[in-house]
Amino acid sequence: MVVATLAIVVMHACVRHLATDLHPFEVAFFRNLLGLAFVLPLLLRSGLDQLWPRRPLLLASRGVVDAGAMLLFFTALGMAPLATVTALSFTAPLFATVLAIPILRETVGVRRATSVVVGFIGALIVINPSASSLISAGAALTLGSACFWGLTLCLVKILSRSETSIAITFWMAVSLLPVTLVAALPVWRGPDVDAIGWLLLLGASGTLGQVCLSEAMRHAEATVVLPLDFTRLLWAAVLGYLLFAEVPSAGTLIGGSLIFASVVYIGYRERARQPVT
Repeated sequence: MVVATLAIVVMHACVRHLATDLHPFEVAFFRNLLGLAFVLPLLLRSGLDQLWPRRPLLLASRGVVDAGAMLLFFTALGMAPLATVTALSFTAPLFATVLAIPILRETVGVRRATSVVVGFIGALIVINPSASSLISAGAALTLGSACFWGLTLCLVKILSRSETSIAITFWMAVSLLPVTLVAALPVWRGPDVDAIGWLLLLGASGTLGQVCLSEAMRHAEATVVLPLDFTRLLWAAVLGYLLFAEVPSAGTLIGGSLIFASVVYIGYRERARQPVT
């Protein structure tokens, strides 16, 4: 799980660097193209029969929503400090908890509702309304992407009732590619030699993060590995300082800690609500 968090933050740092020369939409397209190239051999080893979709329209809808989240997030990475974007990205499960009420017909008790409120208070601390408009715009885009990812989590929960995890992963990668290509074409510039190297690192680190995350979930309960996801904020603070001379504010660290603590508690409460098998 720790390796997964480091790989994911390395991927985000690559996006942050590439955003100085390439439009974030173009970076998102190459992320999906290279990600699919890296992960396709792993998926095909599981057998083509597991890739056949049972709910293709819902899978496609999930891909469109996921593409929206990625485009917003990659744009935010070019506008706000790495640690700020990472801290606010923790709000995705909070949005998922809220959206699960109308979409999944779930009931949210007082404890989980309180945790959601605490988490959004943490987001306000990170945003810091007195900050510059540039950072505020990046924070707003990050929250927008987190909302889309929260919706994606709800869709994945529905899809898991009929689709295999391999099919969900495969068709997400396939559906993201054309959507991000359409978004990238109007702003297309084409990468130079230096950018190609960073794009390869982006694709490799993103795939490594996904594989390590899946392995972590396979070897241990989610409630065991979930707290380690907080190391993403630590990696982001270190890489942001070393690569971009960004010093995370106290508000980012405090607010990010509040958001993450609320998400972990929601995870534990969700686990407690599930029947023992």
